[in-house]
Amino acid sequence: MFSRRAAVAGAVSLAVLLTAPAYAQETFKIGLIVPMTGGQASTGKQIDNAIKLYMQQKGDTVAGKKIEVILKDDGAIPDNTKRIAQELIVNDKVNVIAGFGVTPAALAAAPLATQAKIPEVVMAAGTSIITERSPYIVRTSFTLAQSSTIIGDWAAKNGIKKVATLTSDYAPGNDALNFFKQNFTAGGGTIVEEVKVPLQNPDFAPFLQRMKDAKPDAMFVFVPAGQGGNFMKQYAERGLDKSGIKVIGPGDVMDDDLLNNMGDAALGAVTAHLYSAAHPSKMNKDFVAAYKKAFNNRPGFMAVGGYDGIHLIYEALKKTGGKTDGDSLIAAMKGMKWESPRGPISIDPETRDVVQNIYIRKVEKVDGELYNVEFATFEAVKDSGKTKK
Repeated sequence: MFSRRAAVAGAVSLAVLLTAPAYAQETFKIGLIVPMTGGQASTGKQIDNAIKLYMQQKGDTVAGKKIEVILKDDGAIPDNTKRIAQELIVNDKVNVIAGFGVTPAALAAAPLATQAKIPEVVMAAGTSIITERSPYIVRTSFTLAQSSTIIGDWAAKNGIKKVATLTSDYAPGNDALNFFKQNFTAGGGTIVEEVKVPLQNPDFAPFLQRMKDAKPDAMFVFVPAGQGGNFMKQYAERGLDKSGIKVIGPGDVMDDDLLNNMGDAALGAVTAHLYSAAHPSKMNKDFVAAYKKAFNNRPGFMAVGGYDGIHLIYEALKKTGGKTDGDSLIAAMKGMKWESPRGPISIDPETRDVVQNIYIRKVEKVDGELYNVEFATFEAVKDSGKTKK
């Protein structure tokens, strides 16, 4: 009895082994792990939308492979991310894992990417260290160092002497704070108050009162994409928009997909960032129009991270001639350059991080809508968190 069962099980296993490679040749699977629920849901929705748009535009066949995206919601909870990544790798046999709405999620999946030797394409999370956690991680989003150093320099050179800081209490918030502080104080500026707010469901009101009491020229703000609307609502309720205290920071707080709902309190906010829906290139105008038509909303920087992430996967697969092993795909991704809706970008072959323009933008009304209008460009910015190592 036992031997017969074993023989049947063996035959089934062998049948699976024999059919699996043929199936794998036909289908290239991408496990997309993003928050579709919870406080970071807008991040997941933008990335998912942008990938759908790209595949509508470019088709779903690359180098003879049918592209299949398996969408999973991790709610930006790292334990979920790890479990889901494992299931996608072991059960679904995905060729790439992608997405990762927050840093803890990207870090949770890193050892699994290394173990399975498959690319982890980070389309959202922005802490500098992420790409150092696995040789299989490539990033198409940004790092906080890229934007925070530049807004620190800008503030010091533009008459802002005293700044109060409000940042989310987790790795990207700490990156944003440290890189801003380093450049702002080196330029002669002073930090007069420093507060950190909880990442999950923050109530900004008591912290905003401390900002107001410190009487700074400006407040430097980092909250993750999706929380900017809530922050600006409480900023206006506390009367900070009337107190002359301007908002500055990396662009996460002024995310395009939420900006129009923030009201006039957001006017005049100056941020440094990788993307604005108002970016004047033809490619971006076409991208914004197509995205709005498909999803009835304006794309933000998370949408661009997703759009460029799927582009990178498509182009790597083309470059390998359809080879799907992780080492070939990662080698193809290193050094790749292309024109994005955000402007020219590339993948640094040393760090596997994105190199991109950073724009200084100011919130203005254009045709009755709020936009981040770019007024200065810093070209081909690398992650200074790594260049100094």
